[in-house]
Amino acid sequence: MKPSEQTRFDSLYRHHLRALKLQGMSDSTIDVYARAVRRIGHYYDCCPDQLTTEQLEVYFAELVQSHSWSTVKVDRNGLQFFWKHVLKRDWQWVEMIKAPRIRSLPDILTVAEVEQLIGTTRHLRYRVFLLATYSMGLRLGETLALQVGDIDGQRKQVHIRRGKGHKDRLVPLPDLTYQALRALWCKHRHPYLLFPNASGSLERIRRATTPMDRGGAQAAMKTVVAQCGIKKKVSIHSLRHHADNRIMPNRAAGKRPAALGRCLESA
Repeated sequence: MKPSEQTRFDSLYRHHLRALKLQGMSDSTIDVYARAVRRIGHYYDCCPDQLTTEQLEVYFAELVQSHSWSTVKVDRNGLQFFWKHVLKRDWQWVEMIKAPRIRSLPDILTVAEVEQLIGTTRHLRYRVFLLATYSMGLRLGETLALQVGDIDGQRKQVHIRRGKGHKDRLVPLPDLTYQALRALWCKHRHPYLLFPNASGSLERIRRATTPMDRGGAQAAMKTVVAQCGIKKKVSIHSLRHHADNRIMPNRAAGKRPAALGRCLESA
């Protein structure tokens, strides 16, 4: 990118980030919308404010060939935001990019498969993470963000803060999950995080300012799925599809499967 183009791009990019924050977008939305502007700037090696409709059509035609439709839609929304809030122009050609409507059913894990996944997971932090995500129906980021003060052991409920749509909610806390979270916290005793970044010594973990890495949790899930020989296309988010089939709240005391009981063991 020429120096003059780079200077203009940097100015507009900063404006884009500022506008995203002012519009109350979440950190994850800011990240993907900002990436959309960087991606098209890199593709044409110029500031995108002067791109023609034809150039945009060519760009998205290439993007459809190399990326998923979900990525294409996110980039379209990110550039639409850039056009509207930064360039102050109408986005008149939005209909040219229209993802096909695909109604597919997710692969559902059985109760036995979930028990096997949790029981096979080697590290305590990931065992408890999967258990909490599944038993309370949480999203990946919601589980990682859990703090000590969010757990109400007396009322057996958990305060989920700033979930999807920046909304708080209360969810039931199963006994086994409560015991597992407590066992994990007793191991690291972080002042406020339940799933602190686990790199380094125990003392360093206690001083961590961020939770476990999202990529690390996803990689752990992928590894244990392979170890269990499960051929279904599942991810951490798949655990949320069991809203009417949670195993932990419905298990009678003293009758929990041995695989789930391992959550209370040391790593």
